[in-house]
Amino acid sequence: MAAVKSYHYFADNGWHEPASRTWFDSFNPTTGEVWAYIPRCNAEDIDRAVQAAHAAFDPWRRLLPSARGNVVRKLGDALIDHAESLGAIETRDNGKKTVDITPALKTWLADSFYYYAGLCDKLEGSVIPVDAPGILNYTKHEPFGAVACITAWNSPLLVAIWKIAPALAAGNTVVIKPSEHASASMLALMEAFQETDLPTGVLNVVTGFGEETGEPLISHPLIRLVSFTGGVAGGSAVAMAASRQVKPVIMELGGKSPQIVLGDADLNLAANGIATGIFPPAGQTCIAGSRLLVQRELHDKLVDIVCNIVRPARLGHPENADTQIGPIANEPHFRRILEHIKEAKDEGARLVLGGNAVQPDSAPNGWFIEPTIFTDVTPDMRLAREEVFGPVLAVVPFDSEEDAIRIANDSKFGLAAGVWTRDSARGIRMAERIAAGTVYINNYFNATTQSPVGGYKQSGYGRENGIEGMKAFLQTKSVWLATEPNQPNPFA
Repeated sequence: MAAVKSYHYFADNGWHEPASRTWFDSFNPTTGEVWAYIPRCNAEDIDRAVQAAHAAFDPWRRLLPSARGNVVRKLGDALIDHAESLGAIETRDNGKKTVDITPALKTWLADSFYYYAGLCDKLEGSVIPVDAPGILNYTKHEPFGAVACITAWNSPLLVAIWKIAPALAAGNTVVIKPSEHASASMLALMEAFQETDLPTGVLNVVTGFGEETGEPLISHPLIRLVSFTGGVAGGSAVAMAASRQVKPVIMELGGKSPQIVLGDADLNLAANGIATGIFPPAGQTCIAGSRLLVQRELHDKLVDIVCNIVRPARLGHPENADTQIGPIANEPHFRRILEHIKEAKDEGARLVLGGNAVQPDSAPNGWFIEPTIFTDVTPDMRLAREEVFGPVLAVVPFDSEEDAIRIANDSKFGLAAGVWTRDSARGIRMAERIAAGTVYINNYFNATTQSPVGGYKQSGYGRENGIEGMKAFLQTKSVWLATEPNQPNPFA
């Protein structure tokens, strides 16, 4: 086994040992081995990072917008320059397929920095025609200050960049806490960013566990906004902690996204979209289309087509170019998925594909689960209601368009949905009635920096990406100017 790398955390433009003088293990999901030691930060480390962000805020916000944009743009350049090494670390730490993550870092993730750099000098206020003679009323957008960004383990760099780029472009400074299951790539990203002219304290990274690191970060009095990506339980805890000091929170939480296949759908097109929407990332994405709602008369035929598409999928080492499905990102989650599969069988769902942990020849000690499909799933089963976050598809039949809408919306989640139909008007009509932040019609799994992402119901609130994603890191100020000063004495 290669030497285990020991990391430090990053604050105030420097690398620091944790105050606790303790580190925790980071496991390679492909081999099951410890490959890195991550700093176990505590409240003392958090305070160092937040104080640095707070001190950097005023000079950072006062930079001319175009100058701030130039700094943010250079972060995109650094991402491209280091994409190969960052991708390799993400693969080792998280199991992301190298053929997916490295090109993404060079293209649309780097484009996130370029996009928001270009917005720095384009967010305009407005003049309001108020009913007050001799008064000019106008609005402007201002940053919050030092903000906390807490990211998930499933797509560490993607989720971090979706937060960092708009937050910095808006004029905030950032303390970011990656998941304890996937921290290394974020620390490596800071090594790359040190080669740019990012001012001291503008971006800081602390690592550790929820109670020791996350809670002190959220509760620090100098943190003015929290952006969180994770599960519902974690989001609820974050919201409660932030509410004690009345801090706004942006949340992107879980999903149980329905893929609705109507009777007039192109079945081959739909089957490709269904397979794409869950299996290549082993189901480890918030918008995974994990519920397949299919018109009853098409049920058996569509299930056969999907099974035939998915059955030959190659599971293997994520560094191999021919691998199509990589490992589950961490062992605790690997165990949870297997428990979901067992419970689905016990509830009476019928397993028609997969369902087992496997050991590919290229990664015999890794955490892999076959693409898994269940039929005979009823809407009240846990498999149809809870987020598995794994390569497990639940198939539920429906009888009518109205029935499909009812089943789709009968969920505490509302992150995404797919509709498959040859009738565009019907697709639009369905999209209007589905309670989800993103609806795909005759496609699935697309995302871009320009388009907002976010949830309804317990899938969260606030938006990431697009202009809305930057506005989420801004607050609006209303200014009243007397152009004809004539303030009367109220007691005359």
